[in-house]
Parts: sequence; C-alpha cells; structure tokens
Amino acid sequence: MRKRAFFAVPLLLSALTLSACADSAAEKSVDSGNTLNVYNWGEYIDPEVIGLFEEETGIHVVYDMFETNEEMYPVIAAGGVVYDAVCPSDYMIEKMIRTDLLAPLDYSQIPNSSEIGEEYWKLSAEFDPGNVYAVPYTTGTVGIIYNKEMLDKLGVPYPTRWADLWDERLRGEILMQDSVRDAFMVALKKDGHSMNTTDEAELDQARDELIRQKPLVQAYVVDQVRDKMIGGEAAVGVIYSGEMLYIQGEAAENGLELEYVVPEEGTNLWIDGWVIPKNAAHRENAEKWINFLCRPDIAKRNFEYITYSTPNIGAQALLDPEYLEDRAVFPDMRQVLEKGEVYHYLGEEDDAKYNNRWKTVKAK
Repeated sequence: MRKRAFFAVPLLLSALTLSACADSAAEKSVDSGNTLNVYNWGEYIDPEVIGLFEEETGIHVVYDMFETNEEMYPVIAAGGVVYDAVCPSDYMIEKMIRTDLLAPLDYSQIPNSSEIGEEYWKLSAEFDPGNVYAVPYTTGTVGIIYNKEMLDKLGVPYPTRWADLWDERLRGEILMQDSVRDAFMVALKKDGHSMNTTDEAELDQARDELIRQKPLVQAYVVDQVRDKMIGGEAAVGVIYSGEMLYIQGEAAENGLELEYVVPEEGTNLWIDGWVIPKNAAHRENAEKWINFLCRPDIAKRNFEYITYSTPNIGAQALLDPEYLEDRAVFPDMRQVLEKGEVYHYLGEEDDAKYNNRWKTVKAK
C-alpha cells in the first residue's frame, strides 16, 4: 500500500510488480503518439484498469511506480524521463505548482471530473487554487487505531482525542508514525495549533510534547503499524484510514476487534490527485487517462482494489452501503472539515524547522 513520507524519513522499500502490459518508461527506446507514460504509487490502481483503458482507447500504457513523493519529485524536476500523468499528494502538488512543473488541465477533455464531489474540489483548492492543475483521485484521514480488548484489560477508555496518546497507562503500547509532519501533526493538533504552523514557539512546544510522550511509545514505524496491530502487539497506533478495511478483515481472523477514530482536535485530511507535467509528450492521452479514471465504474474498481476512499460521488453510489457506513473509510466530511487540514508545502527554510526538531526528538 502507498506510503506518505515527509522529508528524510527512511522507509523499507519493497519490490512491486504490476501487470505484464506495463513497461518501464526509463527503459523504453521507441515512442509514438499512441503512448501514455504514467508514474504512480505502488499498488495504487487495479491492474485490470490499465488493460481496460488500453482496450477502449488503443493507447499503450507505460507504467512506472514510486515509493514516496520525495522520490518522485526529482525525477519530474530533472525531466530525464518524461511522464504524461503523475499522482502526487496534496503538499507535493503545491510544490510542483510553485516550481512551475505542471501544465494546466483542459477540463473540456475531462468531462468525468464532474463526478468528483464538491467538498473534495474545495479541499483540493487549498493546495491548487482554482483547481487548475489536479483532479482528486483518493482521499483519507490520519487517525487512531485501537484494540478494544487490550484497552479494556488496561482499564483505559477508548481514545477520542490525540491527547489520549499521552496517557501514562499506555506505556509501551503506542505506535507513532515515523514521519516528521505526521508526528508533529499529532502534537500540534493536540494543543490546538495548525499542523502547517511555522511559529517557532508552537513548534518548540510540539517538540517538547513529543519528547514527553517518547517513554510511552513502543516504536516509531510506518507500515509496521498495520502488522503490529493485526498481531495484537500494541494497544493503539497512528494510522492512515485507507488501511482499515484490510486491517479489520485480517484482525477478525485473529479474533481481534480493532476500531478507528478521527480525534476531536482535528487531523490531516489528505488528497492525492492526477496531474500532467509541463513537459508531457502526450498531454491529450493523459487527459483521456484522467477522464477514464474519473468514470464511476472505474473509480469503483480502483476503490475496491486499493481501499482508499474515493472522492468520486458516482462511484460511491455504486458501492455496497456497508462501505459508505464505515466512518474509517468514508468519514463525515462536514465534521472532518471543521477542524481538519491538508498539508501545505512550507518551503525549505520552514521544512528545516520541523526536521531539526524531529532530530532532537529521535535523539532523546
């Protein structure tokens, strides 16, 4: 499943494969106007969707994958390998806009974009003013996953706030994300601050709170949150909502009851979207690709494969109602938007404020 990393956070890289129809853009030596070069996260599309697109359009898809936004960005910026359609995250789209790497979209060629819900367009406009460059693809929240039985045994109430992750009774039972912005988001939102703050005093307070919490933390992890919670190795953890369908299914087989909550103080509400690099060689094909992915039946297939919430209202109407009733997957947008935020690209100088303080936390 996709990994969202900020700054210099080490990740375990896994070998990812897709369908045989996907060649490598880096290795392709012959090009034609009948080609589309796609750059996407690993396991972030139903492989059969690629074949369906090729069958319907006659366009050959050349498909490459990246592990993090930070891996993707220099590839696009260098321009050595030219991609036509790319799927970055919100803050990275904002950075790519600022550095003039993206082409404006021709929405007359993407009529299915009307299937995206209005609230998601409003959210997207926070990092793409006017919705000029990006079409939302997936969305989700960051929240707390918890093991009901373990908390009952510990005599700890089920969490409802980020502040609950500072409960002394949870010593050794907390899994935190090994991500600068996600860790600081937890501490900042706990104390009523914006997760995009650049205020030195607020960042110092968040750093000190993370240091105070550290003795309670079992581990700072990324994908291992999923594995450890399924294995009953921790009582609570910070996790991305899109993991929950898979986790709950696996946990049920182990006799565990795992739940997810969006904390009352607010959280990160993120969006990944499709963009077209400014140097794209097949812009019309890229618009056909984005339009195809916005088709409700195709968006539904992708949701059922990757399990991250779709902002496509037409696709939501086709889903089994039990999916829509699962608040981990499809939260109440009005409630989440009230205190939720998207991450913004802060610039190198302000990034360093977070990085330096994170180094201090990890060194304690």
